[in-house]
Amino acid sequence: MTGKLTRRNVLKVASASAAAVAFPAPFVSGTARGASSEPILIGLPTAQTAQAGVADHQDYLNGTTLAMEEINAAGGVLGRQLKPVVVDIDPLSPESGQVAINKLIDAKVHAMSCAFVFTPVPVADVSAKYKAPFLWGLTQRNFTDILSKNTVKYGHIFQTDPSEVHYGYTFPVFLKAMKEQGVWKPLNNGVHIVQEQIAYNQTISKALQASLPKSEFKLAGITDIQYPVQDWGSVIQEIKKTGAGAVMIDHWVAAEYAAFVKQYSADPLKGALVYLQYGPSQPEFLELSGPAAEGFVWSTVLGVYADENGKAFRAKYKKRFPGIMGLCYTGNGYDVTHYLKAAWEAVGDPSNFAGVSDFIRKTPFRGVCGYMSMNNQYQECAHYPDTGDAIGSADVDKGMAQLFFQVQNNEHKIIYPDVLRETALRKAPWW
Repeated sequence: MTGKLTRRNVLKVASASAAAVAFPAPFVSGTARGASSEPILIGLPTAQTAQAGVADHQDYLNGTTLAMEEINAAGGVLGRQLKPVVVDIDPLSPESGQVAINKLIDAKVHAMSCAFVFTPVPVADVSAKYKAPFLWGLTQRNFTDILSKNTVKYGHIFQTDPSEVHYGYTFPVFLKAMKEQGVWKPLNNGVHIVQEQIAYNQTISKALQASLPKSEFKLAGITDIQYPVQDWGSVIQEIKKTGAGAVMIDHWVAAEYAAFVKQYSADPLKGALVYLQYGPSQPEFLELSGPAAEGFVWSTVLGVYADENGKAFRAKYKKRFPGIMGLCYTGNGYDVTHYLKAAWEAVGDPSNFAGVSDFIRKTPFRGVCGYMSMNNQYQECAHYPDTGDAIGSADVDKGMAQLFFQVQNNEHKIIYPDVLRETALRKAPWW
């Protein structure tokens, strides 16, 4: 899911030009029980020195920064300025997560906003002692399932995207669409899974394996890999030996994906559609891959749309943070901050944790990454398209769309779902 990009420094929030939030809740002027000139504090556990997560967490902080700047420039929330409280966190360490949350509790933050961690239960348990609204792009059904069984303890926690199971469920749906559109002529209906060992990747693999028998595609083989992958040569030989029409590289590190595409481009399985799970979303993938990335496909359940709102956000983000833009957690951090603004203004008191959480639970929000509606047992966003999971939507306007991208001319272009696509799938250089 994540890669390391330590040269990207953590940014401090400053004032900038104002912009409008999508579907803001009304400001209830007479309900400000907590009226104060003190700033409203958003706690941001952000990976800054860890071996994993730095790139995505930086994207999340950048998006949050942009939202705070425009909100503060427009007068703040309830007459108060927003102020970030950034603490370092290692997403792979439960102890680090606990320390980070305790620091935010000591700082008396009004809400917590985070990209993700890989050890959510220890982090959630500490936050449950305080119960400030906690929003994160966790993407983990293993945790939201735990939440569904203990809403009294975890009712303040919201997953602002669909869970990772959808990566597995949706892959055969995507393949079928590409085949039916005539933009992909598969070698065969086999799917080869190259899987990493962390729980996140294993959950995706199991979901895909469960969905294949219900589709026209079949499992051709499974190859295990272990982070860090020092050399992809043996994996590529296994891909060629298996000879499947579609290959899912179920990994999470952008830099290692970049190494893979360079090696694969030099010695490919001709005609295979190669899908790289999520990691290419991080800016360093294109930076490190260069022309070798051309033609590869990836997806995210949490991506910035290319509709009118999405394009406007992309433009102002690139102006504020020049260079290659991450297309996932940038928009998520931005949306969450505006979601909190809407909740605080509706409730009238940021210190009313229960009231703010209740508003978020019951009130959907349309952001640049799509529609967030978390009023369900998992308190996670509904996924579009509906693949039969418990939390799905058949209407793109009532769910968060999983976006499939292809690298075309060193840019990420949405190729699926059809209602949001920018362009069609192109022939990869090795087809």
